Amino acid sequence: MSKVRIFALGGLDEDGKNMYVVENNDDIFVMECGIKYPDSDQLGIEMIIPDFHYLKENASRIKAVFITHGHDDVMAALPSLVRDIPKLPVYMAPFTAMLFERKAKAMGLKDLNIHRVRRNAKFKIGKTEIRTFGTTQSIADGFGVAIKTEDGYVVYSSEFIVDYDTRNEAFNFDITNITDLGTAGVLALMCESVGSTREGHSSPSHRITPAIEHYFEDSEGRMFITLFNQNIYRVMEVIELANKYNRKVFIYDNELKELMADMAKLGYYHIPAGLEVPSSQFRNDMDNILVIIAGTGSSIFRKVHKIATKEDDTIELRSTDTIIIASPAVPGTEREEAVMEDDLYKESGRVLDVDAKRNFTMHASIEDLKMMIYLMKPKYYIPVKGEYRQLIANANIALGMGYNADKIIVLDNGQVATLEDGQLKRQFDMIQTDDILIDGKDNLDASGMILKDRELLSTDGAIIIGIVINHTTKEIIGGPDVQSRGVIYLKDADYIVKEVGNIMERTINDAVTENRYDNMSCRAEAREKISRYVMRETGKRPMILPAIVEINTAS
Repeated sequence: MSKVRIFALGGLDEDGKNMYVVENNDDIFVMECGIKYPDSDQLGIEMIIPDFHYLKENASRIKAVFITHGHDDVMAALPSLVRDIPKLPVYMAPFTAMLFERKAKAMGLKDLNIHRVRRNAKFKIGKTEIRTFGTTQSIADGFGVAIKTEDGYVVYSSEFIVDYDTRNEAFNFDITNITDLGTAGVLALMCESVGSTREGHSSPSHRITPAIEHYFEDSEGRMFITLFNQNIYRVMEVIELANKYNRKVFIYDNELKELMADMAKLGYYHIPAGLEVPSSQFRNDMDNILVIIAGTGSSIFRKVHKIATKEDDTIELRSTDTIIIASPAVPGTEREEAVMEDDLYKESGRVLDVDAKRNFTMHASIEDLKMMIYLMKPKYYIPVKGEYRQLIANANIALGMGYNADKIIVLDNGQVATLEDGQLKRQFDMIQTDDILIDGKDNLDASGMILKDRELLSTDGAIIIGIVINHTTKEIIGGPDVQSRGVIYLKDADYIVKEVGNIMERTINDAVTENRYDNMSCRAEAREKISRYVMRETGKRPMILPAIVEINTAS
């Protein structure tokens, strides 16, 4: 009996944190290992990664991790995974491998087990046949993955658009290989959903050139453009426009410079000779120049905000500058983008937005998805990669193409679709999945208690109560000292401060009298009593921090 299990550890009903798992009998194959950017109320969190608990428990069965391209939402959590599971076999295209190896080296990761694969290839991992097919994405060397099972291929589309005018080999859409897979037989197709609510094809609306070329024609002063450094397709468009209109180019982002150097090493794209201005030669008084300000996530908005507020050491804006914002806010970065744009209007004479409704991100729109379904002819269709409304919109596309509802599988993170002898079982298992919050370089607890504490501090403040007692007799010899931060104005609430101190004293004295004193227990009891009192008096639930210091005194 053949058995295939398909599930996600991230990426469903959310934007980012993509990680999909296919179990072919006993073998585990993983697609993607990405991050998600935190919401504005997730204070102090840098990123969110999938829960690797299941993979660590079953590490011996993992035959491959496929990273289909170099975007953060599919690759940025990989350093954490390879640290948890050493020697993990990871399969990437050459450009993606160069990007990851540089990041891994900076993080001190060693003994990586990376396999470089071509975008259009057929090979075996153990006894399982694997096929890859090239997809057109916003970054070079993107591909989809097909895993052969006894009942047909399980295919993961990755991100894609259908674009017949791409002449760069690193971005080509491999329609021949996709058609061959459909002929060979596809058991299940996992297809991205981000653009599933958009009518038509994404092409040619994914190109930025028609939207901004007229700015190059009529701008006389300096030009600035903000771009995500992982959108190489758009970066190449902008560089070609600068070359056409005889503007020098200054790339203001070290990571983007490294990515363009990687493109050149692989022969994918060379910046025209003499066009780029090196960092050592850039001067703020240069005129006929295009400055590409790049970054990832919210970092790009913070970088531009720093320039706009005259805190940057390299660039100072003028009233004659033209600034084009071509890096739309991604979920979790809306506040930074709004602040950045507001400050730009104060410093520059001309700030222009690229209309995201007309210039699409490079994700499959409705007609692109229809083409993939039509060519693959899957037995089962599984929408992945997107918020829930996008997953449902993607499912409705398959319904509209004649698929019955029992052949369309919409899952939640951790929900397992099991196919036995090619047939879907109606009972779905569950695997525990949590958001793992990353604060700096450390993992926070998945339960989010630290986050709750931060939220509490930011809204209701804190009250600290200190008291000193004799270690031997437990007699109070100092304090209580009450400090309030963000709760009440002390001069207007002396009675509250005094009563908080009294509660602390009574709690200790009662415990000593009843012969049940314990430092930790007394602090917990005082915290509870003070919390109830402050809530009654102020309507707030501040963090209560009692401290009992015991000291030895001379007899």
